[in-house]
Amino acid sequence: MLYNSNDIQKIIPHRYPFLLVDCVESISEDGKMIVGRKCVTANEMQFLGHFPDKHVMPGVLIIEALAQTGCVLLLSKEENKGKIAFFAGINKARFRKQVIPGDVLTMTVTLTKEKGGIYFATIEARVENEIAVTGEIMCAVGD
Repeated sequence: MLYNSNDIQKIIPHRYPFLLVDCVESISEDGKMIVGRKCVTANEMQFLGHFPDKHVMPGVLIIEALAQTGCVLLLSKEENKGKIAFFAGINKARFRKQVIPGDVLTMTVTLTKEKGGIYFATIEARVENEIAVTGEIMCAVGD
């Protein structure tokens, strides 16, 4: 493990109940790919209402967890330390598997390009090697 939850909180501003990355497994040597993990538990706030009789993690929260993972990658870079990353867009999101309590999401974010302070990345979340979510996201880094 590269970063635990305490380390992550030193990099990104998110806090409970909205911190959705539990740890970072690795960052590639070229600094373009990060692998993080989210351990889904039944006592998370969203399961009070989504859905009380059949818990399913909302897709938007899976996307947010992926975005936060990407934020750790961007904000751990020397030139971005102390800044904030803002969600700027999402494309081609596909939800292929329901994510439920007990699942461990393995989240991979790969930077594909940067243009004028906007970063573009592909995203993928897996549960036990089965793809749950894929897509593309954009974010802007600012003060």
